[in-house]
Amino acid sequence: MSPTQLAAITREQMKKSPRVCPYIAVKLVSLADSLEKLQAKMAEYIANGSKLGWLIDPDKMQVHVYRPGQAVQVLDNPTSISGDPELPGFVLDLEPVWRV
Repeated sequence: MSPTQLAAITREQMKKSPRVCPYIAVKLVSLADSLEKLQAKMAEYIANGSKLGWLIDPDKMQVHVYRPGQAVQVLDNPTSISGDPELPGFVLDLEPVWRV
């Protein structure tokens, strides 16, 4: 949810846990997860207003990158991933994730 969207939520709506879509969605795939279900969830987030989604699969050492209006990008064994332009200057170091 963007700051503009957050500002539009009334105090009463906040008390009732409004239905909101994350501005950025990050999911780490676990052994109990279904990759297909998580891919569908990420696509749903993007369709409903998320600007960036990272689906991180430590078992396959892959990151699926979701952005509105773009095909899903699959990165194989990246050492890091940049949040630009949605998160200017943010870089996620993936080395610790791959070591798990």
